[in-house]
Amino acid sequence: MTTSIRRAAAFAAVGTVALVGSVLVAGVAALFAAIGALALVVDDGVVFDLFARPSDRSEGRLRGLAAFSFATAGLAMLVIVVDLPTRVFVAAVCLLVYGNLVEQVARSWSNTAITATAGFTVGGFVAAFAAQVVVLTVSDAPIDSMIPILIFLAASGALLAGLLRSVLFERDDPLVMFSVALLLWLFADLTVTVTPLEVAIAIAVTVGFGYISWALDAASVTGMLTGVLLALLTIVLGGYPWFAVLISFFALGALSTKFRYEQKRENGVAEANEGARGGGNVLGNAAVALFAVLAFAASDRLPVANTVFLFAFAGSIATAMSDTLSSEIGGVFDNPRLITTLKRVEPGTDGGVTWQGELAGALGAIVVAVIAVTLFGTIGPLGGIVIAMAGIGGMTVDSLLGATIEGERIGNQSVNFLATLSGALLGAGLSLLVGLPA
Repeated sequence: MTTSIRRAAAFAAVGTVALVGSVLVAGVAALFAAIGALALVVDDGVVFDLFARPSDRSEGRLRGLAAFSFATAGLAMLVIVVDLPTRVFVAAVCLLVYGNLVEQVARSWSNTAITATAGFTVGGFVAAFAAQVVVLTVSDAPIDSMIPILIFLAASGALLAGLLRSVLFERDDPLVMFSVALLLWLFADLTVTVTPLEVAIAIAVTVGFGYISWALDAASVTGMLTGVLLALLTIVLGGYPWFAVLISFFALGALSTKFRYEQKRENGVAEANEGARGGGNVLGNAAVALFAVLAFAASDRLPVANTVFLFAFAGSIATAMSDTLSSEIGGVFDNPRLITTLKRVEPGTDGGVTWQGELAGALGAIVVAVIAVTLFGTIGPLGGIVIAMAGIGGMTVDSLLGATIEGERIGNQSVNFLATLSGALLGAGLSLLVGLPA
């Protein structure tokens, strides 16, 4: 057994104590606070050797154990003070420590990023699900009817944790744990109706698409995790028609990125990493859509018809599709013009457009509109026109932002976010303006 596996196993053993929170939360909070305090004074011996990370050895203190213990104590206090569900608290702690343990075991077989990520997410998922079952069993709460939501929460938490772990350092584990707890708290508070078969199919479909995107070099590991998480939430909180709209962007966007890639590389406009999309790129294009899905799921608590969030979702995806196709198709043509002045600029200039790219972008928005009209019976032809207009309008906003503020002040991912936000607002606003059915 390697040192990394022993250390992860030791953290898992400590984290398992959180299960006692099922019956005595205050005691767990006090215990973890005490462990954190003791960790700061232990500087040698068996305990130090067992828990010390490389950075701890250089500092002579178990800062990693202390930070984890204090963070766990803080989460336990949230159970007491603001009614954080106990099962969410326990699930977040167990997900992190057992995810780390399985990751280290997986690394002993193959030290590749995909193996480590798979180990963490699978281990974290199993631990989070089991922890919730234990808490409900101890409290004599009904379990059978809650199995689907328990699986959904465990999968969502594991994917988020895996995503954060792929971009953060080991010392940031307390942040990962808190983020997972807050996400699961949000979802636990929503009314989610799903069967065991439906959630199993949702996980299988999204993981399958995610793996294919990674295997085809359409997404990095981080981009894959981000896409899988977004897709899972879209299916469970929205439905398969929502997923079809979302996946159309991922699929056509990936294909357009590969279109004449070498030529775009020569022109200096090709995506980095052979076109593999990273997590920041995926979030920049789909974060607004995710917010629209969450708002749709919580629409019974909001003073807005849920149809508005559907048009916001479709408008943001139409914008992402339109902008991606415009950039990727237009990038193979010479002599772009700056959208604000129509003067010729060098290929790759922010805000530079070509008529071929604009046409491709408009067609991309229309594709999203047609899919939405076909799959959503409430949208209709007028709704399709609204979605297409929102996508084209958002694409134009993206080009205008690129020509005016992108560069030193704001990056491409931020511009993508603002553009998709404008497309969502256009979609929602136009649907209200023309009086589309609620």
